[in-house]
Amino acid sequence: MRHLIAILLLAGLLVGCGKADKAAPSAAAGSAGKATAPTLLLASEDLRTLASSPLASGPVVTGSVQPARRADLRAEVPAVVLQVLKDNGEAVRAGELLVRLDDTAIRDSLASAEETVRAAAQTLEQAERQVQRLKTLQQQGMTSTQALEDAELRRNNAQSDWVAAKSRVVAARQQMQRTSVRAPFDGLVSERKASVGDTVQVGKELLKVIDPRSMRFEGLVSADHMQALKVGQPVSFRINGFTQGDFAGTLQRIDSAANATTRQVAVLVAFAEPASAPRVAGLFAEGRIETGSSLALMVQEAALVRAGEAVFVWRAKDRTLAKVAVKLGERDARSGEYPVVEGLAAGDRILRKPGGSLVEGQKFEWAAAARAGSAAQ
Repeated sequence: MRHLIAILLLAGLLVGCGKADKAAPSAAAGSAGKATAPTLLLASEDLRTLASSPLASGPVVTGSVQPARRADLRAEVPAVVLQVLKDNGEAVRAGELLVRLDDTAIRDSLASAEETVRAAAQTLEQAERQVQRLKTLQQQGMTSTQALEDAELRRNNAQSDWVAAKSRVVAARQQMQRTSVRAPFDGLVSERKASVGDTVQVGKELLKVIDPRSMRFEGLVSADHMQALKVGQPVSFRINGFTQGDFAGTLQRIDSAANATTRQVAVLVAFAEPASAPRVAGLFAEGRIETGSSLALMVQEAALVRAGEAVFVWRAKDRTLAKVAVKLGERDARSGEYPVVEGLAAGDRILRKPGGSLVEGQKFEWAAAARAGSAAQ
């Protein structure tokens, strides 16, 4: 009986080993299947065919879009703000009333000055008549020369008082006019800095008015590139908030002095098409002054895979993906793309936005062909 039980146990162990041996190859086969990357389906939009395109070379210019015609309207008399007739963004016409200040005290000063003018005019008139009477009496020998000279002196003093009084009237009227702040030209209110009830002093900023039709690019360039800059050179630049592409301009002015702190030189760029310029001041702009040009293969940032200092792209060729190391040049500030110095050639097709799960040597098929094959089945 004991021998029978031992024989049965030995048989069970042999059967278990056989099953384990059969299961091991099956597990290995499953692991191998998992390691094989699936075939990708790509559309033509997923790839970009590289071709030589012009690459502008020259110094980078950064700055903002600002109007050539702008005015900071400030208080010219100390007063209280009674009315602010325009707000930010509203259009104004040349000569239109924008802010009205309290003119009560100035009006009283004007009235007093005008009364002083009338009194001075009467005094001058009386002094003149006195001089004429004394001249007549002197001719008849009935008065002295000293009396005539004294009368002429009083007449001259009265005339000086009259002129001074008229001057005070003119000054008071000018002060009255300054209580009405008007638009210097047609444009828009870009910034309102005063409200009704504010007490303003001379020099206090009230409003800013700009002419949106006079926009230009005011930029800064490193002083290291001064020798390459010339008035009239073309400039290509982008403006934040505008996605329609590059704006074209012309270098119009180069400042003769660099900033002592930043070592940058201010430049002025005029829009090639003023009608296309934005109507909003202060927008950031960045571009390049074209001092030269060359041909280069350009790639977008989205197509690049970075690993430390190494840069790669995924090239599609013969229905197989390959990870190719590339060497890049300096980024083009206008387009944001990089020129390829080494690693690719014209005609190569690369993935526009490669994913992180791609494998070297992975196969791909065209999505249109795959759909056609499925329909045929």
